[in-house]
Amino acid sequence: MFRLKLVPDSSAFDFLRHMRLTAAFSAILVLVSIGLFLGKGLNLGIDFRGGILIEAQSQNVIEVAKIRSELSRLNLGDISIQSFGSKRDILIRVQRQEGDETAQIAAIQRITETLGENFDIRRTEFVGPTIGAELAEKGMLAVGCALLAIMIYIWFRFEWQFSIAAVIALGHDVISTVGLFALASFEFNLATVAAILTIAGYSINDTVVVFDRVRENLRKYKSWDQAKILNKSLNETLSRTVMTSVTTSLALLAIIIFGGAVLRDFALAMLWGVTIGTYSSIFVAVGVISRFDLKRSDDEDNSAPVPEYER
Repeated sequence: MFRLKLVPDSSAFDFLRHMRLTAAFSAILVLVSIGLFLGKGLNLGIDFRGGILIEAQSQNVIEVAKIRSELSRLNLGDISIQSFGSKRDILIRVQRQEGDETAQIAAIQRITETLGENFDIRRTEFVGPTIGAELAEKGMLAVGCALLAIMIYIWFRFEWQFSIAAVIALGHDVISTVGLFALASFEFNLATVAAILTIAGYSINDTVVVFDRVRENLRKYKSWDQAKILNKSLNETLSRTVMTSVTTSLALLAIIIFGGAVLRDFALAMLWGVTIGTYSSIFVAVGVISRFDLKRSDDEDNSAPVPEYER
């Protein structure tokens, strides 16, 4: 029976040989991401900056350019219009209007009157600046608490060296994802925060699999050099890591192609997260723990010979 193998069963890649190069690449990636965040900034959605969101459905196929031209005459400030789902659905985002809630309601009425009777208003939302700031604070708190909880979990399950490596790898993934949003000007909203937390969970899953094999091989091959054990552990888990990433990426590509504009930014962020999470599990997390002198248990000693490719 034919089986698809993206990675051979007996792979023997020397990952640690390239750790300096990948460390330099990761450092540059993080610095560029921070620079983009501080310099260009994020395209914050209504969830964080406040504003009006209107979802409408037309009886006919929508001409987005025509709708944009008509709404721009209302002088309501920044207006974003995009179609989603089908060609009869439209999503309108309008910046927060000066004044209280009455001003926001008046803006919504002007938009609905301009759209006309052919449009059915499906959803209307308004987020004030105070709520937006609170959501931004809670979003950052959620990401920070998730990273702290993961660090504590890895510390108890393995050793403190592993927890430091895991958090550095996760920080690398989160910062680079934020940098991607700043570079591409994707809308940064609560769904993006959910994507970042999902990326962190996906990445740490891969990292724990690798760490578990490292710990097992540290006990099993105590006569080996630590670098050889790390290389062997990575090669033994490589097939599983690659297959998981590829299958997840296929599902995300389907969402990007067929999911419409509303889900596209979220799926692109997830696709980047899967890719960079796989990379960080191999090169960042293991690269960090390779700098430590890891503890070896005395409960097992097979004294296995070092294979030819490791000598």
